[in-house]
Amino acid sequence: MENDGKPSLKRRLKNLIIGRDLDLADKSIFHKISLIAFFAWVGLGADGLSSSCYGPAEAYLALGEHSYLAVFVALASALTITTISLSYAQIIELFPTGGGGYIMASKLLSPTLGMVSGCALLIDYVLTIALSLASGADAVFSFLPVEWRGFRLGFAVLGVVVMTLLNLRGVKESIVTLVPIFMTFVITHVLVLGYGLLSHLTDILPVVERLTMEVGAAKSELGMAGLMFILFRAYSMGAGTYTGLEAVSNGLPILREPKARTGKRTMMYMAISLSLTVVGLILAFLLFRVSAQPGKTLNAVLFESITQGWPRPWGYYFVLLTLVSEALLLYVAAQAGFVDGPRVLANMALDRWMPNRFALLSDRLVTQNGILLMGGLSLILMLATDGAVDLLLVLYSINVFITFVLSQLGMVRHWWTHRGRAGHWKKKLAVNGVGLALTSFILATVVIVKFDEGGWVTVLITSGLIVMAWLIKRHYRRTGQLLRGLEVLVKTVETDSRLLLPPPTGPQAQPRYDPQSRTAVILVNGYNGLGLHTVLNVLRLFGNEIRSFLFVQVAVVDAGVFKGPEEIEKLKAGINKDLDRYLDLMRGHGCWAEARLTLGIDVVHEVMQLVPSIKERYPRAVFVGGQVVFENDSIFTRLLHNYVTFSLQRQLYFQGIPFVILPIRVWKPARERARRLFSRFRKPDSPSGRPAGDRSSGRSGAAPGQPRS
Repeated sequence: MENDGKPSLKRRLKNLIIGRDLDLADKSIFHKISLIAFFAWVGLGADGLSSSCYGPAEAYLALGEHSYLAVFVALASALTITTISLSYAQIIELFPTGGGGYIMASKLLSPTLGMVSGCALLIDYVLTIALSLASGADAVFSFLPVEWRGFRLGFAVLGVVVMTLLNLRGVKESIVTLVPIFMTFVITHVLVLGYGLLSHLTDILPVVERLTMEVGAAKSELGMAGLMFILFRAYSMGAGTYTGLEAVSNGLPILREPKARTGKRTMMYMAISLSLTVVGLILAFLLFRVSAQPGKTLNAVLFESITQGWPRPWGYYFVLLTLVSEALLLYVAAQAGFVDGPRVLANMALDRWMPNRFALLSDRLVTQNGILLMGGLSLILMLATDGAVDLLLVLYSINVFITFVLSQLGMVRHWWTHRGRAGHWKKKLAVNGVGLALTSFILATVVIVKFDEGGWVTVLITSGLIVMAWLIKRHYRRTGQLLRGLEVLVKTVETDSRLLLPPPTGPQAQPRYDPQSRTAVILVNGYNGLGLHTVLNVLRLFGNEIRSFLFVQVAVVDAGVFKGPEEIEKLKAGINKDLDRYLDLMRGHGCWAEARLTLGIDVVHEVMQLVPSIKERYPRAVFVGGQVVFENDSIFTRLLHNYVTFSLQRQLYFQGIPFVILPIRVWKPARERARRLFSRFRKPDSPSGRPAGDRSSGRSGAAPGQPRS
């Protein structure tokens, strides 16, 4: 509540922590909250770039004593990054409004495969958040006294909470605060790797000679098959390097217009920075002959070796700054999970694979429910694993390759289907074909290698989420089939609207508003069977007592609409058209009718904002809303459906305003109920089936909807 025009304590705390409400009516809001390519590189590219903190090291260590084969692994990694990046650049071209793995697989393969891709992505993003923040906590506490290690888990949990709050404020606000960390990482790594490689230029020829000898020795010792096995295993062990490359295509809706151009530029920044970092690290490992040391990451050993000859203590401080930037970048990498996870969840909610509440926006115009869910699940996972990075790494990187494979498969199918019609289709098919082959190989290898080590847990959780999504979809589909039966009302009214009310004649043909009359304020959601069902029930219950109607609808802006001013205007135009149909229907039968349309993100809040003006114009207003009622109401149905009418009823009752909830039962065939409801407006002995009553007065012989004796 507000006191004397001042915000309440709760509102002031919310404004301080989360931020003030954003105005949907501000047409520049999309420009203000969208990201240019640089900020997108920071917010979405950090996930990929942070993988250089562990991916290249995993691949290098997997070579064992055959370390000189790392040159081939480095080249293969760069080729894979480039191929996947080019593939996703083509995806961005094909889906300029947002072509993430879920949408792509849904449109190019099938909705079911799209759901599988979406579920895999959701689990992957939860793991991204948990792993990034747990790794960051480990890295930070590796510089602190050993006795402080007991606070590591608490620090990681705090990281989840802080990142969740930052994202509740808005994507752009959260990313801007992380720019200094990201740029520190980039600058320090450019300097240290550039210096390390340039200072060993004279060692290139010996390395080439040693590489030739190593390959020959390995081939004679292991055979070509054994040599390829070592290379492929090391290449696959570095699979974590490629995670995060899909983030840009998933996050296109938050990019600055033109989205496709901004997305492709961001993709280029990601590909170049990640390729150079990965190749630079692997070659530096080889040139400096780095080996694993207990208690230190391989990157830390490398940086100490490179700066060994630097003046003291500047070398130590530089290494410390570089490693701290790596640790903090892992925190930034969690941002990709908070940006893209809720967006995938919202898209799946719009298609009814997930509860529709995950598509709703907060007053900061973010998918608040999705952000809270991603943060909450990450927190549970962090506590369940005690923040153990090695366990989280086992669970990680499987799911993202499921999405990679399905995305590449969808693109291959698209180019083959449109062969000869799309420009340069052979070149594009080849890019996605190579991407499909690489990602399929990595997925198969990672599943085989990690399955017994704990990867089965990821497969089990993802399978469970797929089953849950299927059950949710089935429930929405069955409910929709029952409610679609009510559309017989729309068809019947359009065929013979006299079944609703008798046509007016005489002076009452021109409806007039009487301030002393009772007015039904009907909350509708489009011109449909549900709305007409509510209108008929009002007439049945109140009869001639109500001859004035006010139709109110809130144009709810959710994640599916919040893509630009054009989409919002299209939404408003469609709703105005539906409201006009209600007005034409009621005015054509001698009733006074008006309509109110308001734009917002919360139905309850927007309706309550209209209440004072409605009460002023309609002193005897009675608010009416329909509510879907299930035969077996449960937590499941409450989760999948909103109960806005009950929330409105509580608030209106508190202000002393009557609110009538009219139940709409969905466990019986809706078509039969609709016909029975209409039959109450017919005269049984009328051969034409038209309403009985005195046509000269415009009134029926009995109150509309009341059974005749």
